[in-house]
Amino acid sequence: MIEIERKFLVSSDAFKTEAFKENTIAQGYLSSVPERTVRVRIKGDKGFLTIKGISSASGLSRFEWEKEIPVEEAKKLLLLCEKGVIDKTRFEVKVGNHIFEVDEFHGENKGLTVAEVELQSETETFEKPDWLGEEVTNDNRYYNAYLSNHPFTGW
Repeated sequence: MIEIERKFLVSSDAFKTEAFKENTIAQGYLSSVPERTVRVRIKGDKGFLTIKGISSASGLSRFEWEKEIPVEEAKKLLLLCEKGVIDKTRFEVKVGNHIFEVDEFHGENKGLTVAEVELQSETETFEKPDWLGEEVTNDNRYYNAYLSNHPFTGW
């Protein structure tokens, strides 16, 4: 139940031609405090409820619990969420032995594209594609919970 991931800005749209999967995502937060975020997500035709804990000192790992819920329930829960529902398209791209999840944001976060890669350990190495830009793993501004309250277009 520990998520280990690194997060990067994306420097070009080249990832789109390499993507093997694409989904639209709407997500909101019932709680966006860093110690415990509670997220409601609709990804394609599925709903999810996710609870995340605070990040480790390195910023690479944190507790994560996620359960699939009926999409109709997720739609109702989104209505209860804090202001600032996130709207994005997620592209999945296989690079070497890893899958990068690349999120292209829309709405108030338009212009932001972020890639994440999940790892088995904080020291695991991975192949970095050419379209990967600056690492922002430790920059809380790029967490979705932060973006829901402080949209990218307002920076």
